[in-house]
Amino acid sequence: MARSTALTQLTIVRRSLRALDRALADFAASLRAYRPEAPVPAKTVTRRRARTSLKARAAWKLQGAYMGHMRQLKPAQKAMVRAVKAKRGTKAAIRKAQELAGKPRAA
Repeated sequence: MARSTALTQLTIVRRSLRALDRALADFAASLRAYRPEAPVPAKTVTRRRARTSLKARAAWKLQGAYMGHMRQLKPAQKAMVRAVKAKRGTKAAIRKAQELAGKPRAA
């Protein structure tokens, strides 16, 4: 009895292996036939950044100094500095902000 069960199991395994072999052969054939579409490269538009003029760069530096000094002041002092900026310009406002912050003037 045990021998017939073993033979039955062996037959089942052989059939499964044959089916697996056929499936793998079909898969290999489909892989050989597979031709993926080549990806189309997207056009990249490269734009050159406009150069910043020396005048604009100096203005940005001055504005940065102004903002750096303003953030250290109290609201009433900021109002005073804004008034100076409106009347006499950014450089004078920076000097006023330094004075109000108690810092010595930079040369």
